[in-house]
Amino acid sequence: MTATHVSPADRQETAVLPAGVASRAVSRGRRRLGTGLLGIIGLVLVLGAWQLSAWLDWVDADFSSSPLGALRALWGMATDGSLWPPLLSTLQTVAIGMAVSIVVGIPIGLVIGRSHLLHGLTEPLISIMYSVPFAVFLPIIIFWFGIGGQARLVIVIWSAIFPLLINVVTGARNLDSNYLQVAKVFCAAPTLTMRTVTFPATLPYILAGVRQAVGRALVGAIVAELFMGNEGLGYVVQLQTSNFRMDDAMAAIAVIAVLAIVLTRGVAWVESRFTFWSSSV
Repeated sequence: MTATHVSPADRQETAVLPAGVASRAVSRGRRRLGTGLLGIIGLVLVLGAWQLSAWLDWVDADFSSSPLGALRALWGMATDGSLWPPLLSTLQTVAIGMAVSIVVGIPIGLVIGRSHLLHGLTEPLISIMYSVPFAVFLPIIIFWFGIGGQARLVIVIWSAIFPLLINVVTGARNLDSNYLQVAKVFCAAPTLTMRTVTFPATLPYILAGVRQAVGRALVGAIVAELFMGNEGLGYVVQLQTSNFRMDDAMAAIAVIAVLAIVLTRGVAWVESRFTFWSSSV
């Protein structure tokens, strides 16, 4: 066995690539950190200006609340336990609605995207249902399903499924034909091709659709609770506002905002972990 000679130039060349990859990773991390810090600074400035306006009586804190007042109300709701049941109710509605939307929307979107006939038949309807605000259908939904949890769940699914469908259909239609050609060469059945070729290749679009859908699902849940709920964070906002307890209402709104950030950022993190290989979306 003979030893392979590696020149210093070769060793230097092989060391360049990992260093370059590490440098790019560090650069991306610094950019994300910088963006996060700027966002925090902007939020602090807005809240500080709001609190200062309340202190100087530029705004009436009894009607506009204040950051410190909302914080005190939030602490009180958390300690006396009144925050957790509505939070869990909203989370449960969003979770069930998202589960139904994902289980139904992804397969239907893949099938529609791979069928020219089905896409032509359904594309106008999907676009209309996505573009028209679901709030205009609230009277019909109430008439059909009442004002209970079933109606709220319908609104959440309605809000979430159409952005997910649009993304999945787009991903399936933009699928690289070379992938399908390979599957055809190996005589793969349509269901096997859908599971092993179409779904993995469309995953970036699917996760992008889930990221949009989860935000819309939360909006749908809050709107439903505002208009027809007797539980949930939206109901808390409506109830406390009608009772002129603005600090409690703003505390609930703050929880909704944090929940929206956590849900969307969480899906974005999953998207970056599973679709780092793709730059298609």
